[in-house]
Amino acid sequence: MPPFDHFSAIAPLYARATYSKLIYLKEYASLPVDGLLLDVGGGTGRVSSTVMGLVNGVVIADVSFGMLKETQHASRALRPVCGGSESLPFADNSFERVIMVDALHHVLDQKKSAREMFRVLKPGGVLVIEEPDIRTFGVKLIAIAEKLLVMRSHFFPPDKIAEMFPGEETSIRVGEGTAWVIIKKAGHALA
Repeated sequence: MPPFDHFSAIAPLYARATYSKLIYLKEYASLPVDGLLLDVGGGTGRVSSTVMGLVNGVVIADVSFGMLKETQHASRALRPVCGGSESLPFADNSFERVIMVDALHHVLDQKKSAREMFRVLKPGGVLVIEEPDIRTFGVKLIAIAEKLLVMRSHFFPPDKIAEMFPGEETSIRVGEGTAWVIIKKAGHALA
């Protein structure tokens, strides 16, 4: 029996949630930009729909059909693609910006996901990973709750996320229980 898809079950509720950190995402992802943005683990499009006017197009990659189905309610301009972050179905150097918001702790293989996001990012592009900051008490409680719900979550502190991109220009920003890891791609592939 396959594991329960928590995300399909909560998709209609999640789609109604608003994204309140757009001001930070715009700054850290250097938006607006002329080009395409990939939202990895973007689910219902609740984050992607807020940046649509800041890029030429938005593609959402997610493994949950239930979540992706909700993108039609967010905007018909969002392009949903069913696929896991560990093996993104895109060519190398396809996107000017790649974002992953509140999703890295849900993927099966964080390091492989990091390599894949970096692979599809164009040279000169920016990758932003936004995660709950596990070093805070409230997020520790969320992590425990997700374990109890058998969600397979595995949270990393921001410095450990940055270490997934050795030799790259990375920076970390924190605030309000959230950590942002910003990676700027030079002109080469991640080892």
